[in-house]
Amino acid sequence: MELRHLHHFVAVAEDQHFTRAAERLMVSQSGLSASIRALERELRAPLFVRTTRRVTLTEAGRALLGEAERILAQVRSAQEAVAAVQGVLRGTLALGTEQCIAGVDVAGLLATFRRRHPDVEIRLRQAGSGALAEEVAAGRLDLAFAYRTQDDTDQLRSVSLTGEPMTVLCHPRHRLAGAGSPLVPGELGGEVFVDFHPDWGPRRTTDAAFAAAGVPRTVALEVNDVHSLLDLVDENLGIAVVPSHFREKRPALTALDLEDTDDVVYETVALLPPETATSPAARALMTLLDRPEEGDLAPPREGSRS
Repeated sequence: MELRHLHHFVAVAEDQHFTRAAERLMVSQSGLSASIRALERELRAPLFVRTTRRVTLTEAGRALLGEAERILAQVRSAQEAVAAVQGVLRGTLALGTEQCIAGVDVAGLLATFRRRHPDVEIRLRQAGSGALAEEVAAGRLDLAFAYRTQDDTDQLRSVSLTGEPMTVLCHPRHRLAGAGSPLVPGELGGEVFVDFHPDWGPRRTTDAAFAAAGVPRTVALEVNDVHSLLDLVDENLGIAVVPSHFREKRPALTALDLEDTDDVVYETVALLPPETATSPAARALMTLLDRPEEGDLAPPREGSRS
């Protein structure tokens, strides 16, 4: 099995189209088709269902995709490791992050990294923590800053950044604003909630906190960005339970502490592959996170407001 066959296979799987994949790879469509056929002959299984409009993965193709991505990521890591030994860090840093993650100043960290390692291409993807964990485990991302969604596995490890309690945000004229702090989940059961998509770290934390307290809740207004959430609360359309540092993003809102949640906290982590599969670029970024040099922008840990 040749690496170029795996490169070609992954490209077609991502684009779901032979012509687009061939253009991206800068190869002829006939050459790409021949490469896929050679891989299918070697594996003795069809990898794609081809139609005039698109191609989709067969069951065998879906089984191969994750392994192919991991193999290619390991090859890239090996190439970059050799370059690093020779004194030059180059290649690509593929980073994922949730919005407004606590514990690290992502923009400042990347600016410092770029100054230190100008030959490394930086790619940034923003998504929910569940998706980011899958991307790191599959080798599509070098690392990600996210909410802890699971224990460490053979394909994924985590480095803790910070932890913080959850806070209730409401409009100053909402009935809860005068109730005083702290609140407990049982006092919020009948409220209209504004929250994020279920894949987001703050949503997962809030769901866990209310489940621990045995209090059901319904999210009526679901959004995918922080500012939309704050705008809806600011219009008194609902309340939100969010990490405590969110209270500084809209000081006009009333912030109330939340207790009796079985010690559920919003814990943010750096998600990485196993030590042996971690790319030199990811190691360099983590080194900056831990030990920024004088004159660099030091990413904050506890109390970060990103």
